[in-house]
Amino acid sequence: MNTSDRLPVRQPAPNANPNLKRHHTARYYAHRVHESLTTRVSKIVCATLLIIVFVLGIVAFILWLSLRPHRPRVFISDFSIPALGQPSGFDNAQIIFKVTARNSNQHIGFYYGKVEGSVFYKDIRIGYIPLLDPFYQEPKNTTIMSGVLSGATLNVNSQRWTEFLYARTQGTVIFRLDITASIQFKVSTWDSHHHRMHATCDVGVGSDGSILAIYKNKRCPVYFT
Repeated sequence: MNTSDRLPVRQPAPNANPNLKRHHTARYYAHRVHESLTTRVSKIVCATLLIIVFVLGIVAFILWLSLRPHRPRVFISDFSIPALGQPSGFDNAQIIFKVTARNSNQHIGFYYGKVEGSVFYKDIRIGYIPLLDPFYQEPKNTTIMSGVLSGATLNVNSQRWTEFLYARTQGTVIFRLDITASIQFKVSTWDSHHHRMHATCDVGVGSDGSILAIYKNKRCPVYFT
């Protein structure tokens, strides 16, 4: 190939300097500084919010641990049908019972509405009686609730009594005592909504009509509706 056929080589411009860096305008640098400050402020704000949320969460958790409400603890203390051990007991039949309701909370009180007691035999209610008028139970306090079912408050006919006597020959007559009440939790100046408390106490009596030892002072399951 002849030298005359080669492509021309572009020569650098006379004033071009390859070591010369490009200079940006002042507006460009101001924009970069603004973006940097905005990013740093955003990060600081986010970090601050996260710290606040974390601290509030810890405080709330500590308060919950110290103030979390425990349900009332209900125990069956006594239950008897004295006439069950008598030949003509049906004529003077009565059911005598006593339960204790314990507030085990340190800082939470209970507002009880009207407290009522019902006795069931084979899921059939055979007696009902009001136990207590509305009252306030202090923290770390125990309240005794007792009742006597007889006459109009005890719905037991001769057929039902015969069923009691037959179960007695088997050694145990099983009843269920239900304690119900409207209840509110009180924490300092704050009161919760009303809840319906149900305490269900299964109890057995022996041939003499007295509560059996395995049921005495037994804790009753409590639930709310």
